[in-house]
Amino acid sequence: MKFALGTTFACLMVLAAHAAFADFAAVGASKDNTLYLDGTGGLSNGAGAYLFAGQAGSVRRGLLAFDVASAVPAGSTIQSVTLTLHCSRAPFLAPAVACTLNRVLANWGEGASDAGDPGGTGTAAAPGDATWIHTFFPGSLWTTPGGDFDATVSASQNVGDAGTYVWGSTAQMVADVQSWLDTPATSYGWIVRGVEGGGSNARRFDTKENALTENRPILGIQYTTGLVGVESAPWSGVKALYR
Repeated sequence: MKFALGTTFACLMVLAAHAAFADFAAVGASKDNTLYLDGTGGLSNGAGAYLFAGQAGSVRRGLLAFDVASAVPAGSTIQSVTLTLHCSRAPFLAPAVACTLNRVLANWGEGASDAGDPGGTGTAAAPGDATWIHTFFPGSLWTTPGGDFDATVSASQNVGDAGTYVWGSTAQMVADVQSWLDTPATSYGWIVRGVEGGGSNARRFDTKENALTENRPILGIQYTTGLVGVESAPWSGVKALYR
C-alpha cells in the first residue's frame, strides 16, 4: 500500500507532535544559607537546619539554589515552576507578611556554620560561607552588601503562621529556571526577603539540612522535552515508509 508523499509527511508531523511529552521534576535545594545584617560579615548559618527572611532586631535574608540541570534534560522547555517552603516559626499572632524571591546574580557559598535551634541570630561564619558582605567567607565579596540580586521580583507569597507555603508559578520564575537550565554556570538561585523594617516580623524556613525530609525546600518543575522522533530518526528510515 502506498501513500502520497504529502499525506505521509503530514502523518509523520502529527505523530511527532504527539511524541512531545510533559514531565515533572521535584528538585531539592543544592545549597542554602542566611545573610545576617552585620558590618563585619562575621555571621552565617550554612549547615543549619533553618534559613530566615525579614527582620527581628536585624535584617536576615535567605538564599536557596537548585541544580536544575541535573534533574531536567538539556534543551527542555520549562512550562511552570513552584517553590515549596515550610515555615517552622513565626511571631505569635502576627499578620501575614510578603516574602519575595529575587534571582541572585553572583555565586555564593554554604560552609559548615550551624547556628542551631532557633538559629535566628546566626553563628560565626565558616570558610566558604555566604555572609552579608561575603559571597565566600572570608575573601570574596558581594558587589552590594546584602547580596547581589535582580531588582525584579520573581514571585511573592504572604506568609503567616507556621505551615507550608508555595510560590509560583509566575512568568519570571519560569524564566529564571529556564536560564538555570540553559546556563548551569549561572544557576545561583533566589534570595528570599521578608519585610525589612518595623519590628519583629522575620519568618523561619526549614532548609535541606532539616531533620524532617518533608519540610525541606522543593522546586517543582513542569517541562517538555520538545518534539522527538523526527529529528532523531534517520532520513533513510523515513524514506522507507514511502516504498
